[in-house]
Amino acid sequence: MDTRARIAWNLRRLRSAQKITQEQLAVDASVDRTVISDIERAKHNASVDLLHRLAEALSADVAEFFEIPAHGEAPPAPLLPGRKPTSRR
Repeated sequence: MDTRARIAWNLRRLRSAQKITQEQLAVDASVDRTVISDIERAKHNASVDLLHRLAEALSADVAEFFEIPAHGEAPPAPLLPGRKPTSRR
């Protein structure tokens, strides 16, 4: 697993464990939601500054993004997509 894939894996793991949506994390880290999506798909090369902001938003240490997943560990499950339905009057 390359470094970008490891960061993607751990970002989704941390975010999913806290049940934080990509949109919520993006707001907390002052970044566009598509950047979060691209990082989680290993399509974006995140800067150290961005990793720091993401770690702070997740109340985690930046080192957690570099943890090696255990052999055979299942990938983190994504949260259900979509927004909460609005009430109809």
